[in-house]
Amino acid sequence: MITRILIFAVFVFVAPFMTHAQSDDPVLFTVEGNPVHISEFKYIYNKTNGQNADYSKKSVEEYLDLYVQFKLKVQKAKEMQLDTIPQLKSELEGYRRQLADSYLIDKEVTEKLIKEVYERSKEDVDISQIFFQVPNNASEAQEKAAYDKAVAAKKRLDAGEDFATVAKEVSEDRSAPQTGGRIGFVTALFPNGFYPLETAAYSQETGAISDPIRTNAGYHILKVHGRRPARGEMEAAHILIRSKDKGEEAAKQMIDSIYQVLQKEDNFEDLARRHSEDKRSARNGGSIGFFGINKYDRVFEDAAFSLEKDGQYTKPVKTAVGWHIIKRISKKGLQPYNIERSRIRRLVEKDMRYQEAQDAMLADIKKEANFTEYPEPLKMFIDSLPDTFTTFKWRAEKDAPKDVIFTLGKKKVTIDDYSDYLAKSQRERLRLGRTLKDIDKVAMHLYDSFVKEQSMKFEEARLEEKYPEFKALMREYEEGILLFEATKIKVWDKASQDTAGLEKFYETIKGKYRWDKRAVVDEYRVNSSAEALVSEIAAFAANNSAEAVRTKYNTPEKVVVVVNEKTYEKGRNNTLDAMEWKVGEVSEPTSKGPGKFTSFLKIKELLSPADKTLAEARGYVVADYQDLLNTEWVEKLKKEYKVKINEKVLKDLIQD
Repeated sequence: MITRILIFAVFVFVAPFMTHAQSDDPVLFTVEGNPVHISEFKYIYNKTNGQNADYSKKSVEEYLDLYVQFKLKVQKAKEMQLDTIPQLKSELEGYRRQLADSYLIDKEVTEKLIKEVYERSKEDVDISQIFFQVPNNASEAQEKAAYDKAVAAKKRLDAGEDFATVAKEVSEDRSAPQTGGRIGFVTALFPNGFYPLETAAYSQETGAISDPIRTNAGYHILKVHGRRPARGEMEAAHILIRSKDKGEEAAKQMIDSIYQVLQKEDNFEDLARRHSEDKRSARNGGSIGFFGINKYDRVFEDAAFSLEKDGQYTKPVKTAVGWHIIKRISKKGLQPYNIERSRIRRLVEKDMRYQEAQDAMLADIKKEANFTEYPEPLKMFIDSLPDTFTTFKWRAEKDAPKDVIFTLGKKKVTIDDYSDYLAKSQRERLRLGRTLKDIDKVAMHLYDSFVKEQSMKFEEARLEEKYPEFKALMREYEEGILLFEATKIKVWDKASQDTAGLEKFYETIKGKYRWDKRAVVDEYRVNSSAEALVSEIAAFAANNSAEAVRTKYNTPEKVVVVVNEKTYEKGRNNTLDAMEWKVGEVSEPTSKGPGKFTSFLKIKELLSPADKTLAEARGYVVADYQDLLNTEWVEKLKKEYKVKINEKVLKDLIQD
């Protein structure tokens, strides 16, 4: 499969372009009447050539010739009926399933959420809230009580009461008595489970007051005070003198004296190490790293973000903790979408909004498909399930009822379909049986999963209809598979299996692949335990055969010397290239390190330059033969199929 994809990538360029005939998308050329539009060609040309896509006459015509060749081969593959081979059809269906799963979620859910967060991240929103908590696993009574409180508070606000006053009186946010519900500026993403509140904050008009908004925590009434361009993140350092220990006046005097020294000496990091009472950051010259809004005291953040240049620092700033001098190290705002996309994606996919968006997508699919349920047959089937249903012993009935339990568009889904799904979901069925215990609950949980699966399949079947680029991508992948198979039959297999043809071809290029001067050598390896004998062994080897060396130094109990015969071409072995090339020459022994071996070479025979035999050059010859067969095949296809190029469209494409 991987090989197919690589070949496909080389020949097809994996181009998701639109190929529908349009008035502004003329046909560039046809092969046997099958059109290739200008949009298709331009996309592939740009993608393949990148910055070198200059649309010069030479470049366009060369690339057009290559793409015509590709289309000719695809035409031949279809004539060979390779598109009817079950294995290839199965491979294409498998690819479609993989692509459709990711494509549908990416298009309908992920990409929309990423873009939404990116756009929201361009602004900070100043908000207040009145909050009423709903406990986890709340009862209906608790849920209603919280909602009723929120409705009552909203009525007071609608009647003209001050938001902060109402918040102080009724909000269950612990800080409300002090802040009047004022949260201040916030930015996307809101904490997990607070997506509805985030959506309201970014969509609500300034000054407007929302109806109760349900989040994971409870009910919120939201007021938006204003918006500003997002502050982004600041990398900063600070010097802190705490007020609590010294008293306000002493702390102020100390920070002022540090500020005066800083103005004279400009040694912020050193002063932070010596005087800052934030010991954690003092060790790092006062550095507190990057931070965004709502991490520190608002006064601290306002002062830090007011610095306009890197290296600037503030005058002494008072917060609830004490007195600070803040230095701006660097600042980064929102990066271009292509840079931020992967970071935002990771955050989005961990957030509950991701599942909520998928659920909303499924609801839309079901609505478009006019999803209709028939609960009676489903209830009868579930009631009939035996006690073994949540064990490995249960088997689906071979002749399950054909009663319809729901419809999606024109598709009718039956008890039999659902029963097959339950049989295939054995692992999940057993797991749910351990956790839910009740058979009816297990069956209904799996029914919901079954409906989701069928809804996704319904939508996936319409991807070609809804997304022309998906249709084009599938067509291109199909052509890539066909090209692979046709080329394999006509070129690759023939080149490697046609022995007579290969030998005949070799005779036409004989002399193209040659050996340079070569040396046949004995490569000696001396065990590290006999390191003291290396010089002696090398001297003995210079005047004796390898067999004589082995006989003299090796014993049945211990092998001291290993000798292997090898042949090296000139320029292929550094040790050999450094030697004088004459028979009997021995290289200087070279140690491979402590505990390893020492090696040296002895030249046994010198071979003159010579032609490589077919066996010796087979890989190169086969590749050349493939090139020849491919060229001959293309020439034959050009005669077999009619290619018509629209010269006017081609002329308009060229930018010379």
